Amino acid sequence: MNSKLASPVFKNMSEKKLQTSGLGRPKDPAKRQAILNAAQTLFLRNGYEGTSMDAIAGEAGVSKLTVYSHFNDKETLYGASIRYVCEMQMPQLLFDHSAELNIRRRLHRIGDAFCTLINSRESLALHRLLVSMAGQDMKLAQLFYEAGPQRICDGMVQVLQRAQAAGEMQVADPLSAARHFFCLLKGDHNFRLLIGYDQALSAADRQQHVDEVVEIFLRIYAPPPA
Repeated sequence: MNSKLASPVFKNMSEKKLQTSGLGRPKDPAKRQAILNAAQTLFLRNGYEGTSMDAIAGEAGVSKLTVYSHFNDKETLYGASIRYVCEMQMPQLLFDHSAELNIRRRLHRIGDAFCTLINSRESLALHRLLVSMAGQDMKLAQLFYEAGPQRICDGMVQVLQRAQAAGEMQVADPLSAARHFFCLLKGDHNFRLLIGYDQALSAADRQQHVDEVVEIFLRIYAPPPA
């Protein structure tokens, strides 16, 4: 990822708490942040194989030992950088229960965050990179899927299970329903973006798209009439 792709929000995120390792000194969250920023930049610019821990340390302005003190190996750092991208746009709190929100508002909030994430320049660049590497390294594909799509899908399953228990929806298979929801949100526009055939939606168009998907989804999984 070049500097033009780097979102300012990446550089302004702060860790909520210090990381510790055994009885050692607390980890420096600023250095961890710098390492994650550097990893995102270099993985997207040079690919996984073309990025070394030495290069990440140099980009982050820290020692190689510091990189390894925060992340055991390159695979761990790769997975962490993917989770970090996803958590910035779709933090776990999106999926947490809120009695103040009805199911329609909850779905809209999740849907809007998901569309913002998958259509961001960073996510598009990462997706293109992974497609170009398809079949070369199953371990990297697994790391990406578990850190990104699987984590988001698991959060959605919890939302749907609570909606089912509350009688807000009728969802016999929450996992399948979660996948349906996200596939509807991706739609045709995300594919056009991936192949460079379209421009990003405006905020108003994105909201309209999410509204339409939420209405369709609620009709499909509506609870039986009282």
